[in-house]
Amino acid sequence: MGEPVVKTFGILTSGGDAPGLNAAIRGVARTAITQYGMKVIGIEEGYRGLIQGKGKELAPESFSGILTRGGTILGTSREKPFKNDEINPDTGLTPVQQIKENYKKWGLDALVVIGGNGTNTTGYLLAQEGLNIIGLPKTIDNDLECTDVSFGFHTAVSVATEAIDRLHSTAHSHNRIMIIEVMGHKAGWLGLYAGIAGGGDVVLIPEIPYHIDSIATHLKERQAEGKNFSIVVVAEGALSEEESFMDKKTFKQQRKEMPYSIAYRVARELEEATGLESRVTVLGYLQRGGTPTPYDRVLATQFGVAAAHMLSRGEFGKMVTLVNGKLEGVPLEKIAGKTKRVPLDHPTLVCGREVGTCFGD
Repeated sequence: MGEPVVKTFGILTSGGDAPGLNAAIRGVARTAITQYGMKVIGIEEGYRGLIQGKGKELAPESFSGILTRGGTILGTSREKPFKNDEINPDTGLTPVQQIKENYKKWGLDALVVIGGNGTNTTGYLLAQEGLNIIGLPKTIDNDLECTDVSFGFHTAVSVATEAIDRLHSTAHSHNRIMIIEVMGHKAGWLGLYAGIAGGGDVVLIPEIPYHIDSIATHLKERQAEGKNFSIVVVAEGALSEEESFMDKKTFKQQRKEMPYSIAYRVARELEEATGLESRVTVLGYLQRGGTPTPYDRVLATQFGVAAAHMLSRGEFGKMVTLVNGKLEGVPLEKIAGKTKRVPLDHPTLVCGREVGTCFGD
């Protein structure tokens, strides 16, 4: 084994937390330390900590017992350094300049950034500034380009599916429409998979604008068949047919002014259209928390180990991905600023249609 290119690297977790982050940190750090003798600087609170210089060396014992823990031992934030050029009065530097300064101060040869779209896009921009970056794909939304799956997604699907399972009994007992809202602002992977796995009668995702009359017709047909309850799974980014024709600015403004989340609007619309009583459950942050599933622990560990090997080879400017069962590094420029949406011919969506799931169109 040759001398590793990287001697010291920083690692941070940024954006929303997700199950598997600690497994990924452990995978990178343990492999880097035991296999290559690297020094690891754990950076606290994501890019905010990188700006403020909040970091410390991580010893092997720092990773003991964290594999099964949810959240992140490093903390996180949604700091966007490239969207803020305000000069810090104490340092006289912009956030990006402070990042470069701290990168040098800690003697980093590279930086591993773990997160979703925003995190890896910022990583790409930092690579353009001359920093050596390797990204890891974390998001419960599964909306990162160039990877079949991101860690955190499997656990979120499991949590959402269990919630749907539990709502079935209440829906049946009270002859109600039970509406469950899951995350998925721009992409409907979570709603699609949890909806199909949980036997949702209606699944609304951002990729397929819904028409309330289509949903009402479907629910009335179920009622005519003697099925007096229904489960409706709604992604937070679901939109009506009318909204799909709006420009981005108008749509954003309308959603901003809406005094409730989309599930409550769908509930009101369905009550008016069907006369059936509706109840709403918004899962919110429940989907992000808790112990990662074994699948996510293994996946996050694999991503982390691959990142450590990439560090040793000096394979920078890439994000670790899983494509057709194979781990590989994909240039960050192919991922930055892009969203992987559900294709309308995706096999899971097609299967849903064939078993009678209504997608609102």
